[in-house]
Amino acid sequence: MRNTRALAVAGAAVAALGLSAPAAVAWETPSNITALPSVIARGGQLTITVDGCRGGGVATSNAFSPTRLSPVGGGGKGSEGDRGGAGNGTARGTALINSDARPGPYDITVDCNGRRMTKPQAFTVIGGVRGGLGGSTTTGATPTDVAIGGGLVAAAVVGGGVFWMRRRAERRI
Repeated sequence: MRNTRALAVAGAAVAALGLSAPAAVAWETPSNITALPSVIARGGQLTITVDGCRGGGVATSNAFSPTRLSPVGGGGKGSEGDRGGAGNGTARGTALINSDARPGPYDITVDCNGRRMTKPQAFTVIGGVRGGLGGSTTTGATPTDVAIGGGLVAAAVVGGGVFWMRRRAERRI
């Protein structure tokens, strides 16, 4: 009877150790690269999050310069993080998309803890918006703008007065 209990306890301990070892190794390997927003215009800021990158790392792509990833939360071993006890092992960084990046999908490659991982088509760059001069000038309204605006206001006042006078004339009949 004692041998059966000892064998059961030993088997449970080996099973627990065997199941926890792959999980410990997985947290040391970069995984789950997330890029937000997934669709971004040229010149925009892209937030990159990588799980399993405890000490931080570097993210690279053809659409932005190499970007440093910093540990988030309790990233160090033994510290209390989001997972309770082992740290969450997440690293995050913000990349600025090049203003001359071509529209289309882009890969992200991450180097963490001496390991490399690539997520294909992690985000898509769209072309910039061509909005003309609306709001992009710093000199304010030009005299031409003021003249056009004043003319439109004067036309509205005259048109409103004519309409009001006609309505008043119809009531007398």
